[in-house]
Amino acid sequence: MAGLVVSGTQVSYIGQDCREIPEHLGRDCGHFAKRLDLSFNLLRRGQALEWFSVVGSRRPVVEPGPFHRLVSTQLPTRSLEGLSAFRSLEELILDNNLLGDDLVLPGLPQLHTLTLNKNQISDLECLLDHLAEVTPALEYLSLLGNVACPNELVSLEKDEEDYKRYRCFVLYKLPNLKFLDARKVTRQEREEALVRGAFMKVVKPKVFWGRLAMFTMGKIQRATGLSEMTSSEATFCMP
Repeated sequence: MAGLVVSGTQVSYIGQDCREIPEHLGRDCGHFAKRLDLSFNLLRRGQALEWFSVVGSRRPVVEPGPFHRLVSTQLPTRSLEGLSAFRSLEELILDNNLLGDDLVLPGLPQLHTLTLNKNQISDLECLLDHLAEVTPALEYLSLLGNVACPNELVSLEKDEEDYKRYRCFVLYKLPNLKFLDARKVTRQEREEALVRGAFMKVVKPKVFWGRLAMFTMGKIQRATGLSEMTSSEATFCMP
């Protein structure tokens, strides 16, 4: 099976450009895998761009004309559905994918290590609440390279104080962690999280999707020769 590497209870499916976990992976390896590495793929939120008629039918069309508009629609997230076959998983590596704030994991009661480095996660609190629910045994978490993790990997405007506040809030939400990112959790950090963690919430960055959508629409219109549309006509359902 091309791209699949199995060594004992360790399974790797790296750099295969898959947008969701292949069914055969869970069928063949889910019953014994303890460690699963899915890094450098295209696992992502469910989203698609489709052309719709401005009037009449709401069904998407294949060949757009002057009376059609491009709409971004949120689709059900399927990228990680296949993890439900890996009930005994202890380590999960999802680095360098396209996972966002709609990331949903199945219940993984034995998972103690999760790395989500270099994805597209910005809502830290939402993620931590979800992990507290579905990964109760989690001890090692790494979020480096995401907007949710404020350090110099994502922005030169962030400094060590920003990162310390982030660590404090994460440990408040997930008090059983022993390692966070590349650092061991210290006793002092754990004590500080108990006292101050609730006040260290990292604010999610604001993204002006409407402006971005209209800018993108303008580029598409120029490329396709479509006439300019009004803002009311260009209805976007952005996350």
